[in-house]
Amino acid sequence: MVDYEAPLSTEEREEIVDLYDGLRVADVVDGLDSYGFGRYINQMSQDIQALHHDYDSFSHQIMGFAHTMRYLPTNKPQHNPDEWGWEEVHSDWGWYDEHVESPSDIQNHDVIVFEAHNIPVGMIGSYNGLDWVSQGAEGIVTNSGARDTDELVIEGVPVYSKTRTKPKWHGRTEFSDEQIPVNVGECQVRPDDVIVADGDGVVVVPIEFAERVGEAARKELQSDQEMRRDLYEEAGLDPDWTLE
Repeated sequence: MVDYEAPLSTEEREEIVDLYDGLRVADVVDGLDSYGFGRYINQMSQDIQALHHDYDSFSHQIMGFAHTMRYLPTNKPQHNPDEWGWEEVHSDWGWYDEHVESPSDIQNHDVIVFEAHNIPVGMIGSYNGLDWVSQGAEGIVTNSGARDTDELVIEGVPVYSKTRTKPKWHGRTEFSDEQIPVNVGECQVRPDDVIVADGDGVVVVPIEFAERVGEAARKELQSDQEMRRDLYEEAGLDPDWTLE
């Protein structure tokens, strides 16, 4: 078993990525059931859903390792509207105190997971979302909101959020901590836990169980493909790539 407090090596991460390649959330949930994670344990609430769906190649589906962030609602006053305008605000970020724009040290296959309970702001937008994916992240999951959503869809940035919203996070939230256990969608998520997300929602696999759950999930997928292949033949349907 892997100790989640010890960072995974590059080789360990790649082995798990290969094991989970093509697995669906449904398969992973079945795999979790095999090891006692029943009754919705480690399944994020259904209000956290994909911002968009790509039914040609399923590019909205993501799998990776949790890179966690926690934000809190601010309790500090904002700037004086009689003294500050757009230029002053955007030239001096000090007015909203210790804002952290990006997760530090993003690695390939990270999934950025934000805890920001019931803060109705756009934790994800068209700039930072694309920036993080460009650095190697697979996508973003949050119990807060996303904004610039039309652009995020065009950019192809996979986002799973609780809501679509309008305001930016500047002056409304405060950075609390990074790479610590968080509560998102009624799930505990720790750094390096495996995140799998698709049209069914988001599921979390504790890293200690990642290999065993992945192997069980692979058997579920293969069984499903075999049975559906027979049904396709009976129905006179041409096999599609989901059967491969």
